[in-house]
Amino acid sequence: MILKNAQLVTAAGVKKLDIRTEGGVIAELSPCIEGEGIDCSGYTVFAGLIDMHVHLREPGFEKKEDIASGARAAVKGGFTQICCMPNTKPVIDNKVVVSYIRSRAREVNLCKIHPIGAITEGQNGETLSAIGAMKAAGAVALSEDGKSVERTDLMAKAMQYASDFGLKCLCHCEDRRLVDGGVVHEGYYSTVTGLKGSIRAAEDILIAREICLSESLGIPVHICHVSTYSGVELIREAKARGVQVTAETCPHYFTLTDAAIATFDTSTKVNPPLREEKDRLAVIQGLKDGTLDVIASDHAPHHADDKNVEYDLAAFGISGLETSFALSYTELVRSGALTLPELAAKMSANPAQILGLTGGALEVGAPADLTVVDLNEKWTVDPAQFASKGKNTPFAGREVYGRVKLTVVDGEVKYEEKRA
Repeated sequence: MILKNAQLVTAAGVKKLDIRTEGGVIAELSPCIEGEGIDCSGYTVFAGLIDMHVHLREPGFEKKEDIASGARAAVKGGFTQICCMPNTKPVIDNKVVVSYIRSRAREVNLCKIHPIGAITEGQNGETLSAIGAMKAAGAVALSEDGKSVERTDLMAKAMQYASDFGLKCLCHCEDRRLVDGGVVHEGYYSTVTGLKGSIRAAEDILIAREICLSESLGIPVHICHVSTYSGVELIREAKARGVQVTAETCPHYFTLTDAAIATFDTSTKVNPPLREEKDRLAVIQGLKDGTLDVIASDHAPHHADDKNVEYDLAAFGISGLETSFALSYTELVRSGALTLPELAAKMSANPAQILGLTGGALEVGAPADLTVVDLNEKWTVDPAQFASKGKNTPFAGREVYGRVKLTVVDGEVKYEEKRA
């Protein structure tokens, strides 16, 4: 395959080069490669996007999403690799479920899917999962996503065991007792809506704990979906003194605030909750100065039945794979907060480096995982057009820039936008 006349986003900057792939890898990058190819004039090529925080719901919750529909959503959103969280049924806490997911991913044959194993058996917070067996079966990290490991001694052991097997713990930071049933951020809008609020400290306390454990043990740790200004500052300070902490945030935390809950639209219900404007601005600054390493979607698809209920009863989560890139490009690059190479790092190179995945770079010898985008195309988010089963998005009707035109995995086209 040859892609011609494209703008390539590399770590060194944006360059106009042709790309030739062969045997599933990038074989040549040159200003002019001879031969027939796909004309990408006006398009921009990124190293295949990687989402390290996705919920595919299979096994157990296929009504919400399954591996096939999630993979279709991924490649439509430009993602060539995704990592799926363990809160399935049964939980991804053993080699059998890890192997099942990898097998299903091969059958679907769209994007690369990497299972994340649960830290504890059944996510019960009591007994560590079979970490070595899951690693051998193909797990790329551990997480208790959807909840935190409440026992600090157990979390310390988990980090030590994970490190022994070359894995990292990806930490959902939430003090459940402090949340105490809160469904939104505690502040002005929780007061005017009458919805029960959750304070920032519920997130920050666990961020601080994981940082302390990482520093004391000398073991890397990753913080999931950071949403608070104070959490960003905790991570910034930790990095400044050399703690091996990395962190991610999600598009909804730098595009929305808790003002969105005033509509009582349950698509705005997410965990951690949408915060205030100072939190949103702090998250953007954290991305800008490198405090936050990764943009992940936290893709959490739900069936309409799970959202078309009272706000208090609705499921948490946003279906995000198909909007993640466009929201990030529109809000961060077009505003001048990030450059294109910086966005590529947040959505490709850094996730690959943190999890030890092959990919994330446009260079000869790298996997031919490519995301081809028209950055100038404006489009309107329409959940009815989602490939995901989950249509739950607060961005319906929002105008964004950056339309994925082509997604290439190991040199094979897995998604191509249909032309009208």
